[in-house]
Amino acid sequence: MQRKTRVFAGFLLACGALLAVASRGEEVAQPPAPVPAVVNVVMHTALGDIRIALEKDRAPITANNFLRYVDLKRFDGINFYRAVKIDEEGRYGLVQGGLRGNSKLVLKPIAHEPPATTGLSHLDGAISMAQSRPGTAQADFFFVIGDLKDLDGKGTPESPGYAVFGRVTEGMDVVRAIMVLPRSEDAGDGSMKGQMLASPVKILTIRRAE
Repeated sequence: MQRKTRVFAGFLLACGALLAVASRGEEVAQPPAPVPAVVNVVMHTALGDIRIALEKDRAPITANNFLRYVDLKRFDGINFYRAVKIDEEGRYGLVQGGLRGNSKLVLKPIAHEPPATTGLSHLDGAISMAQSRPGTAQADFFFVIGDLKDLDGKGTPESPGYAVFGRVTEGMDVVRAIMVLPRSEDAGDGSMKGQMLASPVKILTIRRAE
């Protein structure tokens, strides 16, 4: 009985100490929020390496889809085939690569993870999935040059945005070099006409990295 009394008294003293801190207007220290986990990959291209941190915690569906292609080595030998230069100075744009619907290599389309859900945004160096509409993304992706937050959409059916799932941590000079390469005047359909690289840039391999 005496032991229980001592334990209860200790509990009251601890509560009293917390109340005293609160009464003085002092904040009780909170543990830091966990940092979202990423998976690093290195893209070896004909123009140099690009290191990417994939957001496996914040965009798990999209990041894991990309990693499936990496682990199956289905990205080996693909190309960057499209480059969009939005301003003359080259501060804003995007470069796109992927399997371009290769029926022998593409996996099933994945569910859409919009920026409104993940909290990720199309900032300089972001990697995002290409799609014609939500739920159609497979194996084509693009890198963003400059902040292009309009690509985030508004989180509505009319403006779903594109799915960001990582960011470049090294090698943005390679991405920018691809964006300013010569483009074909005739290649490409519809709005993509004039945006296709005259000489696509080879992606040799993409591998997981430490």
